[in-house]
Amino acid sequence: QAQLVESGGGLVQAGGSLRLSCAASGRAFSGYTMGWFRQAPGKEREFVGGFRWDDAYTYYSDSVKGRFGISRDKVNNAVYLQMNSLVPEETAVYYCAAAQREYYFRSAFSNAGNYDYWGQGTQVTVSS
Repeated sequence: QAQLVESGGGLVQAGGSLRLSCAASGRAFSGYTMGWFRQAPGKEREFVGGFRWDDAYTYYSDSVKGRFGISRDKVNNAVYLQMNSLVPEETAVYYCAAAQREYYFRSAFSNAGNYDYWGQGTQVTVSS
């Protein structure tokens, strides 16, 4: 059973940056796909980005491409989401997720139903 714990959320002004962390434990993550999602009040969960653990191939949603970056620390089983140039519309709870398989297609990366484990989420609030 994998456990995922997000941290690093908080309040930031528009145009600012935040770095979220996801501590992954409970098993080895070789062969997994990791993802970041977000959910604003009253809205559906939205894909932010994802990557394959083994080769670090990364895929981003169009809305964050060029502003957000995902990285991982294999030694410490940690995943990071660097968010730059944030806008108020990106206020949401941000979730880390893990899937027990490697994905290769956009549709697979971005489908929340394809992920088996989820963290509890961390709140990000962007003020105008």
